[in-house]
Amino acid sequence: MLRLEDVSASYRGLRALQGVSLEVGKGEIVAVVGANGAGKSTLLKAISGQVATEGAIDFEGQDLRRIRPHQIARLGVNLVPEGRRLFPRLSVEDNLRLGAYAKRGDPDRFKPLDLVFSLFPRLQERLAQRAETLSGGEQQMLAIGRALMTQPRLLMLDEPSQGIMPRLVDDILAAIVRIRGLGVTILLVEQRLAEALEIADRAYVLQTGRVVMSGAARDIAGNADVRRAYLGI
Repeated sequence: MLRLEDVSASYRGLRALQGVSLEVGKGEIVAVVGANGAGKSTLLKAISGQVATEGAIDFEGQDLRRIRPHQIARLGVNLVPEGRRLFPRLSVEDNLRLGAYAKRGDPDRFKPLDLVFSLFPRLQERLAQRAETLSGGEQQMLAIGRALMTQPRLLMLDEPSQGIMPRLVDDILAAIVRIRGLGVTILLVEQRLAEALEIADRAYVLQTGRVVMSGAARDIAGNADVRRAYLGI
């Protein structure tokens, strides 16, 4: 579904990616792991068109480097960014409905609300609340829910457990597995390395902007040398 070949990118004046190649197959959960500053977030920004890149980024035959970010989103590639980036003073309902903005004119554009509420019942209970009044975990649910309103085919998640109470992290990760079960392909960047590798099919390890290892997630999780050298665990 997604293929990157020899992709390099700079972010805030620094070379953040250097010759990165990776693939994501349809229906997979692929994790990208590594220490802070490894280039994981820049990788997702590169795919979604938010940073200038060199190399090839192909999504189902479409060269993503040649089109603008909103066009990438309309193709079905959607990013849930680090920090969530909600509209804090708008209600939960308004944030969700804004997720369907790109499909305005489609009479079924709000149909994904049923899916969002089945994954995250708390959101349905808090429709009238402003997003800024939600807990960190609820805000992450809202950010993922808003992305699902675009009806993505590839959902990219940047640190979805960040700033969330531990008891809600399992709920978020379980929801990601359920989303994959609905036919959505997942590219996951996650600071909770053990948990990410547990739910992923395959994984790539980034170090200073380069892929230093890739393979089955269970193999990377079980490799003690890799865990010490590249993941710091």
